[in-house]
Amino acid sequence: MDLVQLENKIIVIMGVANERSLAWGVAKSLDAAGARLIFTYRKERSKAKLEKLLEEYQLKTELIVPCDVNDDDSIKNCFDTIGERVSEIHGLVHSIAFAHGEDLKGDFLQTSRSGYAFAQDTSAYSLIAVTRAAKPYLAEGSSILTMSALGAERALDGYKVMGIAKAALESAVKYLALELGADNIRVNAISAGPIRTLAAKGIPSFNQMLRDIEERAPLKRNVTQEEVGDMSITLLSRLSRGVTGEVIHVDSGYSIVG
Repeated sequence: MDLVQLENKIIVIMGVANERSLAWGVAKSLDAAGARLIFTYRKERSKAKLEKLLEEYQLKTELIVPCDVNDDDSIKNCFDTIGERVSEIHGLVHSIAFAHGEDLKGDFLQTSRSGYAFAQDTSAYSLIAVTRAAKPYLAEGSSILTMSALGAERALDGYKVMGIAKAALESAVKYLALELGADNIRVNAISAGPIRTLAAKGIPSFNQMLRDIEERAPLKRNVTQEEVGDMSITLLSRLSRGVTGEVIHVDSGYSIVG
């Protein structure tokens, strides 16, 4: 029996910024597993980059839909558009996080009220908002996946307000899993080791994080985008049908020693 069973499954992927994005690694893995992919984007320039990537890597897509996760109307319109195209959704990948640069470069004590609220809204509340909009279209047995990081669990130098947003995100995963479990909808997170994404550029201590993992992690190396993408196959398929509310570390084991 093939427990992966992603052939022809409809999966929505949110958060592809460029070819280094975790979401793009997930997309490539899911495409290889036979899933039918729907992508969302925030701005027109993001759409152009996404279309170029899809063409370059020859990935097929069912639909590309605008979605601003800071705007409830935009989120609703996005999933209503998706619902008009497909009868149901079998998976949702939320790979969206952002904080203002000044709130990552300055002292944490100086985090502005508006910057704190924006990081929370974009990086954590957005999971709740998109899940609410997607729920009418989620099939029985479907799976929701989001992306976290070790800064949610530990105070990492340079992670600052983003660490608090990721901690809120992981808590939201648990509460969504509790509420949606009765409908046989699972919610999990991957806590990925540092990968050179666009978002990572904003973390001043990022290069030191990479060196620390190479020195201290059990596998003595950093993880790849592909490894995160392949774990997503597990969490979005029946292979993990008994798993919900979990944060799975893909970080060469660094979380157990770091």
